Amino acid sequence: MDYSGIITVEADKRSGKPCIRGLRITVYDILEYLAGGMTPAEIVADFPQLTLVDIRACLAFAADRERTWVRVAV
Repeated sequence: MDYSGIITVEADKRSGKPCIRGLRITVYDILEYLAGGMTPAEIVADFPQLTLVDIRACLAFAADRERTWVRVAV
């Protein structure tokens, strides 16, 4: 999924954390809600400015970050 138009990083918003479409809702926030048991539909119901596509973009963004994670041997 191409999330480049959905996930934004702005230095003056949420300390430069990845956010959804310039809103003050971070990718981390969405992942925490999902990990806590909320469904995408419940998140969208609680935050009507979001869409299900936004939720999928957060998951795609997280998957890409995981894919590029590098383990450092100590």
